[in-house]
Amino acid sequence: MDFTLTEEQIMIRDAARDFAQNELLPGVIDRDEKQQFPAEQIKKMGELGFLGMMVDPNYGGSGLDTVSYVLAMEEISKIDASASVVMSVNNSLVCWGLETFGTEEQKQKYLIPLAKGEIIGAFCLSEPEAGSDATSQRTTAIDKGDYYVLNGTKNWITNGNSASVYLVIAQTDVEKGHRGINAFIVEKGMDGFAVGNKENKLGIRGSDTHSLMFTDVKVPKENRIGEDGFGFTFAMKTLAGGRIGIAAQALGIASGAYELALQYSKERKAFGKEISRHQAIAFKLADMATQIEAARHLCIKAAWDKDQHTNYDLSGAMAKLYAAEMAMKVTVEAVQIHGGYGFVKEYHVERLMRDAKITQIYEGTSEIQQIVISRSILKD
Repeated sequence: MDFTLTEEQIMIRDAARDFAQNELLPGVIDRDEKQQFPAEQIKKMGELGFLGMMVDPNYGGSGLDTVSYVLAMEEISKIDASASVVMSVNNSLVCWGLETFGTEEQKQKYLIPLAKGEIIGAFCLSEPEAGSDATSQRTTAIDKGDYYVLNGTKNWITNGNSASVYLVIAQTDVEKGHRGINAFIVEKGMDGFAVGNKENKLGIRGSDTHSLMFTDVKVPKENRIGEDGFGFTFAMKTLAGGRIGIAAQALGIASGAYELALQYSKERKAFGKEISRHQAIAFKLADMATQIEAARHLCIKAAWDKDQHTNYDLSGAMAKLYAAEMAMKVTVEAVQIHGGYGFVKEYHVERLMRDAKITQIYEGTSEIQQIVISRSILKD
């Protein structure tokens, strides 16, 4: 075992840290308060290569490994989870899905501008009645020969209004169940495609989350991803990698809150000494540091599995489950260590606590991860 990061990985981590501190930290509280999408910051992330990190340079990407991606996601998420979720969706779901399963024409037309950060993408699976149960797609795509006619509604879509390209999962043949589901590339501006109101959320409030409505949208046949009926497999394989990104986001949110709590505990005094010297606080910090390190190892292990082209379903699910649960616990403790100051926006930790909650829900709830893990460990 070698736990040493390469020079390139350290360089990527440090670049992400510098960007987060210099570009994301200023105004992050205000953006959260106003539910403002960080458009200018996302554009700069694209220019620096953070939106197509793992894509082959031939398609406009940075050609980096998944470990580097995890390291960068952690640093960005320490400061602004609303920015890091854009980074996660564009890298893990949209770019990876297109590069792995798209045709050469699809890659040339869509992947290159996505990887360069010239545009951003969205992944559209969840529906009003199909969240964790991804097989229950009510959005339909009827085969009309040269094109499909798309009808339905998608919910909770990250980058819902800011994206230019949408990967949409829809049911083509109900009788075939999940084998009758397809994945399509839909462009913003297609006739019949409408964006609903922005969701008013507990956390990641700067993230652009919308419902999407499709009414008789004509999608060219060349915009289908993979063979007929491949959509459900496409979604599951794509989400398996997405879990690694969200696990890294949860890790970053927790480590950001921990660093703030550690610093505060060394400055705040009570009963004549710094509160970090009180065992009640010192033990909290010890537990937080240990849990964060455990989550970091799970995230890097899952990323390493992916880089080795071995099955990462189990390691990715474990990383997301543990990191998300850990992030919720650590951010609550960070608020507690700050006392009354932790309850006000100026000290950041209350925002991180709110942001942590979504990591237990999206891209597969904690309960879904438990299903994935239990099925894996109970296989004969």
